[in-house]
Amino acid sequence: MSKFFDEKGLSAHLSIPRRTLQRWRQSGEGPPYVRAGARRIIYSLDAVSVWAASREYQHRAAEMTRQPRGEA
Repeated sequence: MSKFFDEKGLSAHLSIPRRTLQRWRQSGEGPPYVRAGARRIIYSLDAVSVWAASREYQHRAAEMTRQPRGEA
């Protein structure tokens, strides 16, 4: 079973403002989330890890050509 973070917890875990997570949810840029209630958003640690790994690059040139680590 995966561990889950609420918005405040994930914000602290990633060292980013909560507003950034809110903006990412609207734009679709951020990690997948679960709507656990009318006003409750949670994030699976497993899903956040996969999302973060997909944004990991060897160097700036790889990022500019959108080649995640391991592809070349």
